[in-house]
Amino acid sequence: MNPLKKDDIKPSSDRYRTLTGPLRWIFILFSLSGIFVAIYQLFHFSFLGVMVGDAYYYLLITLFLPLLFFISPIRKNLKNNRVPWYDLLFAVLSFIGPLYLFLNSYRIIQDGWEIIPPIQTYILGIILMAMVLEAARRAGGISFALICLFFVTYALYAQHMPGLLEGYGCDLRRLVGFFTMGTEGVTGLPMKVVGNILIGYMVFAVALQATGGGKFFLDLATSLLGSFRGGPAKMSIVASGFFGSISGSSISNVLTTGALTIPTMKKTGYPPHYAGAIEAAASTGGVLMPPIMGVTAFVMAEFLAVPYSTICIAAVIPSLLYFGGLFLQIDAYAAKADLKGLPKSKLPRFKTTMAAGWFYIAGMVFLVWALLYLHWETLAPFWASLFLLLACNIRKETRLSWGKLVTFIESTGKVLTELVALLCAIGSIIGALSLTGVAHSFSSEIIALAGGNIALLLILGAFTSFILGMGMTITACYVFLALILAPALVKSGLYPLSVHLFIMYWGMASYITPPVALSAFAGAGLAGADPMKTAFKAMQFGFVKYFIPFFFVLNPAILFHGSTGNILISFILVCCSVVCISYALEGYVPKYGTAPGWMRAALFAGGLCLGLPWFTVRAAGGILVLLILVPGYGFHKDIS
Repeated sequence: MNPLKKDDIKPSSDRYRTLTGPLRWIFILFSLSGIFVAIYQLFHFSFLGVMVGDAYYYLLITLFLPLLFFISPIRKNLKNNRVPWYDLLFAVLSFIGPLYLFLNSYRIIQDGWEIIPPIQTYILGIILMAMVLEAARRAGGISFALICLFFVTYALYAQHMPGLLEGYGCDLRRLVGFFTMGTEGVTGLPMKVVGNILIGYMVFAVALQATGGGKFFLDLATSLLGSFRGGPAKMSIVASGFFGSISGSSISNVLTTGALTIPTMKKTGYPPHYAGAIEAAASTGGVLMPPIMGVTAFVMAEFLAVPYSTICIAAVIPSLLYFGGLFLQIDAYAAKADLKGLPKSKLPRFKTTMAAGWFYIAGMVFLVWALLYLHWETLAPFWASLFLLLACNIRKETRLSWGKLVTFIESTGKVLTELVALLCAIGSIIGALSLTGVAHSFSSEIIALAGGNIALLLILGAFTSFILGMGMTITACYVFLALILAPALVKSGLYPLSVHLFIMYWGMASYITPPVALSAFAGAGLAGADPMKTAFKAMQFGFVKYFIPFFFVLNPAILFHGSTGNILISFILVCCSVVCISYALEGYVPKYGTAPGWMRAALFAGGLCLGLPWFTVRAAGGILVLLILVPGYGFHKDIS
């Protein structure tokens, strides 16, 4: 089954309506109001009063949820930019419900409306639930919406379900109260992540792009790597890593950086499917790279009750290993195919590039510094955004005109509108599992099924994450498995952070793995290549993503957890592991030449052994690699 459709790989600007006239200004006004409300709340201003309970989150939903019906048509193939009457009606309905709850947020707590909502609140709650599901369908696709619908209604018949699926049931009135006014419904953990953390980082990401940061990072990568063998592919890795880290979306990353890097790769000798696959693998890895790793990482921080900076630090080595493996494979292919770099005369000069865009680097450095040392997880992105919006005016080329400023607000509104629509719906998954009590029983049954076998549990977890990642957004997939599977893995003695990162990595595997491979198909479209051929090649280039999660879940030292000595030894060995596996996959070892099949298999096996945490296995892997590659010890001369 392949749910990819043509519209799934369009940039946001093509998937959404282009608003004009009064509706555009309403959209901008609501977006600006939402940003203002977030700043007011997060900076603890009080000159307009203090919002109690979930009032802040209801107000964000009031401002952003209706906007989705302005910009997202009822069917993706509708090209008309005019907003039809029924979408205006949906916008009004999705405005009234949360506004009423915002105005009555104190009474919700005082009078216990979550348990027995008054009739008018009950009706508005039903309407709000319907609007959230429709918004989820438009923002996340029909499969995502159906999954959310299943969970929203699950409590109505949970007591009649067989076996593992049996849970506590309730009537519709209790269900509506729980989902619309409880702490684990539309204003649950995902929405709290949006309101408390994500808004600032999304503002920063859009500010970086609006001020020309995307072009700067591409020019920087080109000036550094463009002249080396396989230079265009290497600059694609660096540019996609930078851009993906701030955009948080692998598909938009492919479509943005790939539009420039893929044609350049093809011109220098890369086959079309190679060019598309390299961009897809690099863009998918960008979402795993700190400091901004997409929505899921922020949700993870809330789940684990740890600072977001802890997630960032833990993700450093795995992301470096991923890009290192990709870089080595590309370099090996370039050496094998004798591909040259770009002429230096056609490359931007490094000094000129840095002089023109130093403030982008400064903004990123400030963000990392504020996260790690000042612990400004909530406020840092707002200050970094303000710095960028002011500093870009130093140069005429990047100066922020009135038109650019309005576009910046509009673009931020689109990003936040989609996030609110998706995460309100994802809250229903958490709510249903909590209300019915099936999360605990699922976890217990999984442990019993595996019989205490950690390897079986991890394989089951990887497979489940991959399958769910095909039909759900990554965040929804993560939330579901964090409630169902993660407790079972943690009870088996595994480090909680490594378990949650394991789930996230495998949930994202479907982006470059057939039959879904959304990022790979997007790259194939830009490269004019066969989609499945591109997907399988992207799977090879991103192969590190499939086994690195097993390495760090079995050995948390890779996530900077443990003694300094163990961390250092583990890092060195896992780097050697990635080197061996990368050259085995490409079938070429620099300075030796093309490797025959038996040698590739031996290198691959030796590399896998080096990455595992057990001494005897590591020793066996090291001996095997030495026998193959070190002069005077083995069979390296057999390499043709």
